[in-house]
Parts: sequence; C-alpha cells; structure tokens
Amino acid sequence: MNDARPLCPDVGVVSLVPDRWSEYWQPRHQILTRLGRYFHVVWVNPARELGDVFALKRSASCAQPGRYPGFTVYCPEMWLPVLYRPQSLADFVFRQRLKHACDMLEKRGVRKKVLYIWRPDFAKAVDLVSFDVSCYHIDDEYSFSTLELPIKEAEKQLLSKVTQVFVHSPGLMERKGKFNPCTEMIPNGVDFKTYSRGWDEPADLAAIPRPRIGYTGYLKKYLDWPLLQSLSERHPEWSFVLVGPVSPHIEVTAPIEALRHRPNVYFLGAKAAQVLPSYTQHFDVCTMPYLANDYTKYIYPLKLHEYLATGRPTVGTRIRSLEDFSQVVALVRTPEEWSAQLNTALQPEFNTPEWQQARRAVAARHDWQLLVARIARTLLERLGMEPPITADWTPLEDCQQVS
Repeated sequence: MNDARPLCPDVGVVSLVPDRWSEYWQPRHQILTRLGRYFHVVWVNPARELGDVFALKRSASCAQPGRYPGFTVYCPEMWLPVLYRPQSLADFVFRQRLKHACDMLEKRGVRKKVLYIWRPDFAKAVDLVSFDVSCYHIDDEYSFSTLELPIKEAEKQLLSKVTQVFVHSPGLMERKGKFNPCTEMIPNGVDFKTYSRGWDEPADLAAIPRPRIGYTGYLKKYLDWPLLQSLSERHPEWSFVLVGPVSPHIEVTAPIEALRHRPNVYFLGAKAAQVLPSYTQHFDVCTMPYLANDYTKYIYPLKLHEYLATGRPTVGTRIRSLEDFSQVVALVRTPEEWSAQLNTALQPEFNTPEWQQARRAVAARHDWQLLVARIARTLLERLGMEPPITADWTPLEDCQQVS
C-alpha cells in the first residue's frame, strides 16, 4: 500500500468493484484514486472463477496503480475464488476476501472502515463483515436494458440498507433516490487541469484530414450506429474519428465492419487515460451520438465534461442528463438535425475564445477533485467526524482523530 499519508489516516475504504484495475478508466477509477487523498483506499479486484483455479489457469498479473496517495489494489488469493454454492461456503470465502482487504487497512492504523459498493451483486457484503459506514455508488442502470424494467427487490433492499447512496445522473436520482433519505447526486466529472491544458497532436490523429468529427469512449451497442453510417455517407468531406475499445456486444460487429470500409471513418483503438486528452483536444467537433432509449435516459456520459474542458464544440443526442447543458452542448434528435448542427459547430463563430471559455467554465465546476471532496465530506459526516474541508471543498488539514 502507498506510504503517503491521507488527510484522514484513521479512516479506510474497502471498495468492491466489478472489474480488475486497468489503464482504461471509468468513474470508479477517477473517484477512488482521488478518495485516497482523504482515506486509505483498497480497490478489491474480482476473485478468480473456480474453474480457472482447478485448471491451474494462470491469472492476469495483479497490476498496481502508480503513486496515488493512500490507494492500493488487492488481488484475492487463488484459494479464495468465486463460489456460488453451497451458500454457506460461498459466504465464508467472500467474507475471507473482505477480511483480507480490511487487514490491509488495519495494518495502516485504520480504526474506522467504510464499505464502498459499486454493483448490487456485492450486496451481501453489508451483512458479512462489520463496517462503520456502508455506501452504494450507482454509476449506471445495472439492468443495461434498452427497455425499462422494474427495480429488482434485492437492489431496493440494498438501497434501503446502506448508510449512504451516491447516484450519478438526474434520471437515476428520480428512479432510485426515494429509497434512502441519505442519497446524494454526484455527477461524472473531469480532470480539468489535464483536459484544458495544451497537448501535442498525436501522430495517428495528425494523419487524418480535417475537419474531424470525433468520439471517445467504448464502441458499444448504445451508440446510434445507423446515424454514424448515414452521416459518413452524407458528408464525405468530414473525417469521423472514433477513439476507444470495442465492447463485447454482438450488435456492434456488423456496423463497425461496415464503417471500416468507409474512406472517411477512422478507428484509432483504445488509448490510455493519460493520453486521451490529446485526441479530444484536436477534434474539430466532439460528439455523443447515443440512441435515445430507456437505458440512455439514465446515463451521465463521462466524456461530457472532458469534451467541454477542451473548449471544443460539442453535439449530442437529446438525452436526460444533457438537457441541463444545452447552453454549451447542441442537442439533436434526427439525422437531419445532426447534420445541420455539426455543420454549424464547424463555423468560426462557434470557435471563438468566448465560446471556448464558456464551455471550460462549465467543465471546471465538475472537476473530479471538487466532486470527490464532496464524497469525502459526506462519508466523514456519516462517520460522525469533522470534515477537514471548507464549504468550497478545499482540503485544509488532517481530520480530527477518531475517538
């Protein structure tokens, strides 16, 4: 575990996440690494499947993050795999993994522990090990259905049981904010300093003709692939650039293959979080071409404030979470509106210093440091501790010691 001392060294966080630590960052990476500024944080990698253990299958290496104060990754041991039955044995093994993560915190002098859950699949952790505060962070609609489904009873129970709920979008707040009075909306944010500073143009992007209509993020089934096909055909004079890994959705295979044959469509692949801003900054227009359905009305695009921090013009599908940003994001519904708004966004009058500053000002209010300071303050309040941060969320000094 990192030796740097968090502001609140008596407090530790055990975070149960659905994926292994990796270079391709999601909101949980952004939040938990920064939360390590306040508390000791353990990111618990998912355990191995039992079949892999019996097959003596070599697991992927346990990647550790760079130097983030107070933050580390725990990789469960081979003898603590995922089990499903019998239930008593499955619970025992799961409890042991939790205890090992807690042991890592206690070795650092932690006396107050927070359980931080990122998926309803980990709900049983609330009852298996004693924590001072439990937290459920909802950063997606976990049914992943394009048609709205009822909230599962197990998730309702989790929402009601935990000490604190964080929700990342207005749509999810309306849907799930009624089950627990201690529910707070924390939207997705941006590393504002990184995205707003000047970057050299990447070599693979520099080879692509302007104007560039760009997208960064997972290439997934929730994007409007027929729209992208239509726009690329209608505007051969524009270059459509997609930066990001392909999701394992069978629905995207055919449209991606079709677009690869378009001479003005460019797939640049996945990029590490550290270099992604250099791509966004050299687009002419940034896009969020989502389908409008019962899934996307609950999302809060991570790329929203990343785009705005660059100052670049941005066009997006009219979905619930973007409505509040219509003053700096052009919102559209039809292919015809997309075509018209992209053309407008390319005009010089929408690329003035005044417009760039207006977009950056919105992004600056959503800097991850500000948002994570709000989370830290809330958790400290739930622990009955005096937050070491002022009303503008600026850290001041070490926390008061836990009594």
